[in-house]
Amino acid sequence: MTSTSSAVARFLPRARTGGPTDDQGPKILEHVLGWTLVVLLAVLVTRAGLM
Repeated sequence: MTSTSSAVARFLPRARTGGPTDDQGPKILEHVLGWTLVVLLAVLVTRAGLM
């Protein structure tokens, strides 16, 4: 980074990319849904005789 670009970068606000932030959404819901998907996939694999 050159001295000019670092001086300009200090004064410009950071661009928002639209990604999630730390305070959005309940984390416990994400974990429960994730583990539900894992269990469902394991049941389907076992029932299909792939394991």
